Amino acid sequence: MRIGILGAGNMADALGTQWLRAGHDIMVSGRDPVASAALAQKMTTAAHRPGPTASGPDHACAQDAPGQPGLASPEPDVADARAGTWAEAAAYGEVVMVAITEAGLHDVLGAAGPAMSDKPVIDVTNAVGPGAYDVTRSLAELIAESTGAHVVKAFNLCHVDVWRMTPPVFDGRPLAVPLCGDDERALAATRTLVTDLGCTPVYAGALNRAKLLEATAAFMIGLWITGADAQATLPPLDHSGVHPTV
Repeated sequence: MRIGILGAGNMADALGTQWLRAGHDIMVSGRDPVASAALAQKMTTAAHRPGPTASGPDHACAQDAPGQPGLASPEPDVADARAGTWAEAAAYGEVVMVAITEAGLHDVLGAAGPAMSDKPVIDVTNAVGPGAYDVTRSLAELIAESTGAHVVKAFNLCHVDVWRMTPPVFDGRPLAVPLCGDDERALAATRTLVTDLGCTPVYAGALNRAKLLEATAAFMIGLWITGADAQATLPPLDHSGVHPTV
């Protein structure tokens, strides 16, 4: 899959490197062409090395070949990442990922041009800073309205270092990644990219629920900043009440 990334920061680096390692083709873009080219080279180098894993006995053999403990599974062929302009990355990708700050969103989407129209687009952005989150609208919906793209909100609930793990598994349980979107083709592409990280995709509803996903990020980040274990605020599924059979 060709993935164009709008952004050349930490999220572009972490997720782009993982997808490059999984055999996808990546183009990054940023405001500084030299920095974007340097990131592409860094990603290419990193993709040829195994990524970090979570610590503990449950994770020690996460990359072992079946029946061969201690031997890593074969990696797919890894292409070189490349760098381009905003417009070039938007046109290059069969899927486009938006990984830029909220403040730069309007200008970058304008510079990307019409190439994002009707394409699957993954939005990983969060509004950051005190009072930055706006409960009345989601960044994902703003991107969809601005570009005509089929947007899926995903990958916005975890610190960037989680996305560098191969795979993100905690206490023997793969990380679940909620997805909000309306278009099945875009959702299917996003599910593939979630699975390529060793995570479990979870459909969380239509794109109009992306504002709830963004609110969850704002709330949980606030707890983590205080040193609270945000995950401990929720009970296991077995203790979450009676649910209708689907």
